[in-house]
Amino acid sequence: MWDALWLNGRLATMAAGGAPYGALEDAAIAIEGGRIAWLGRRRDLTGAPRALARDVHDLGGRWLTPGLIDCHTHLVYGGDRAREFTQRLEGVSYAEIARAGGGIVSTVTATRAADEDTLFAAAHRRLSALLAEGVTTAEIKSGYGLNLETELKQLRVARRLGTEMPVTVRATFLGAHALPPEFTDRADAYIDAVVAMLPEVKASGLADAVDAFCEGIGFSPEQTNRVFAAATEHGLPVKLHADQLSDLGGAALAAKHGALSADHLEYTNKDGVAAMAVAGTVAVLLPGAFYFLRETKVPPIDALRRAGVPMAVATDCNPGSSPMTSLLLVLNMACTLFHLTPEEALAGVTRHAARALGLGDQCGTLEVGKAADFAVWDIDDPAELAYRIGFNPLAYAVKSGAIAQV
Repeated sequence: MWDALWLNGRLATMAAGGAPYGALEDAAIAIEGGRIAWLGRRRDLTGAPRALARDVHDLGGRWLTPGLIDCHTHLVYGGDRAREFTQRLEGVSYAEIARAGGGIVSTVTATRAADEDTLFAAAHRRLSALLAEGVTTAEIKSGYGLNLETELKQLRVARRLGTEMPVTVRATFLGAHALPPEFTDRADAYIDAVVAMLPEVKASGLADAVDAFCEGIGFSPEQTNRVFAAATEHGLPVKLHADQLSDLGGAALAAKHGALSADHLEYTNKDGVAAMAVAGTVAVLLPGAFYFLRETKVPPIDALRRAGVPMAVATDCNPGSSPMTSLLLVLNMACTLFHLTPEEALAGVTRHAARALGLGDQCGTLEVGKAADFAVWDIDDPAELAYRIGFNPLAYAVKSGAIAQV
């Protein structure tokens, strides 16, 4: 017998091809050992439901989607940056704040001072908000330590969140996020230090990938290339904050290293798009940061679409440029600000987000053999998930076959 069977539902499988949203009406989905064992039309079941499964659930005609995936967050950090928000409203740019010692470096100071329990408690609240909207997988970056001790502290907290909460966490080492005060005017020396951190980061088992911030206020393409070359030597996949504030060729650099994803991409050029298409690198769009920084340069959505580059969407939850914990709001922003369709936006937080984390074979669509992670919604059409603002229609989420308690 199956462990559980959900009946009388409408499945948005999000599998590529076929009906919009990969939809199946009057459907059922069966779970065994935390994975999807069967799904299809209810009429195709081979017997009475209670003869097939130990637990039977009636969806009552609700829609069921894959569990949502937030594939780019900075959830673990100390302090906040509300005062900088006021500065930006008064006309000071994000880059100017960073150069004056604010920005990422101010969060580094607070994160270094906080103990693990304090960081965990704050991140738990943020992650709980995401889980309450149907998120079952999230990526969490370090990058607010900028020394080995604090970077590992952040990564340990990320792993703990994945252990103590009903969510799969992918942790990313972002040592090359900003220049710490002790390395002022010595960026190359700091990159040496980041490269020297990688053996211990790898040995700790705390990181699933390596990221960097390739930008005028971050690190140059040459410096980023050194970090990525070292990450590859240690068997760690790479991701990149690319072309957010200027065009430094970050997308093409990410593609050169076979990156899982290139994220932001507001200033990416056509060569970068073409390189991503060839490499299979996912574009991660972050409309929260675009909105919060009042950016006007939209990522090259049409070019990405024409080239067949998968487009994921994420919150970029962080204290400085996207202090948001609503992936449903991101769906609406992706449509209104970046002109994605509702179906593209939902694929961006399911199928493509899974691929951006290297998890495309494990989650992101409702298919036999994949994790039994899904969300059940009180909606009449999947487009409602992107259409509504400030409204959460989640009935409940299921993680590894069990109803999740947030």
